[in-house]
Amino acid sequence: MDDSVRVTVEDNEESDVVRIDGSAGEVTAGGAIFRFDVGGEGTERETDGGAVVDGAEGAEADVDPRYVAPVEDVPSGGTLRFEAITGRRRIDGILQRLDDGSVVAWENSCPHKPEVKLDRGLGALVNGDQLVCHEHGARFDRDDGYCTRGPCRGRSLSPIDVTTRDGAVYLTDERFENGQRLD
Repeated sequence: MDDSVRVTVEDNEESDVVRIDGSAGEVTAGGAIFRFDVGGEGTERETDGGAVVDGAEGAEADVDPRYVAPVEDVPSGGTLRFEAITGRRRIDGILQRLDDGSVVAWENSCPHKPEVKLDRGLGALVNGDQLVCHEHGARFDRDDGYCTRGPCRGRSLSPIDVTTRDGAVYLTDERFENGQRLD
């Protein structure tokens, strides 16, 4: 990386702004840690089974770059954040498990104000069978993403194609090369 970049890392109690000059490293603030690798290769760490790319869950993630998370980790009464990635393009997404055990995925943004995330990191608000935007109360059916109430009524969340197999969620959306869970 030729130019330095300013990064802000926050947790609930502390904020730290730092300038990064290298292409890989780690920045911390309180209990929050931001690990980065601008080259896209990931930071490797050693586990009992060998090297694993940081942020990946288990051996399955090493084998299939489209692996996102175990189905059991996807809540039905909330959401789980992930990233869908192609080259340098990254889309923040959310997963939610439906009553039948299937999993749906949406871009993590409200159609009314795309910069507003439905899940800010602790799970989106859910009321019955609807996701709720925390900013203006828009409500979205979780099975098809259709907005039934709020300033974006009649519009829908942008879907991201995923599938489940062998107890895991995989990204199947052809717009993206791989996915990774965000925790």
